[in-house]
Amino acid sequence: MNKAELIQAVAAKAEIDKKTADKAVNAVLDVITETMTAGDKVQLIGFGSFEVRERAEKQARNPRTGEVVTAPACKVPAFKAGSALKSVINGK
Repeated sequence: MNKAELIQAVAAKAEIDKKTADKAVNAVLDVITETMTAGDKVQLIGFGSFEVRERAEKQARNPRTGEVVTAPACKVPAFKAGSALKSVINGK
């Protein structure tokens, strides 16, 4: 499912027009992005949590040349599914 399909599904499920659903989906994504950018965690009980994780600097190897390079430390977005979502997906 891509973003356009998500907007269409939200519009149908909430029985609202696509323009309103588009604003709602974009607002949710913007808030999650802004919160994670600030270094905070977004927890949706029963669904999951979005957070920023730190990756340490590490040594990597260029597969073409075999040269050892240093991959710098960075922050990466992460999602951890909640137990209710896992149960629904696993049919329990």
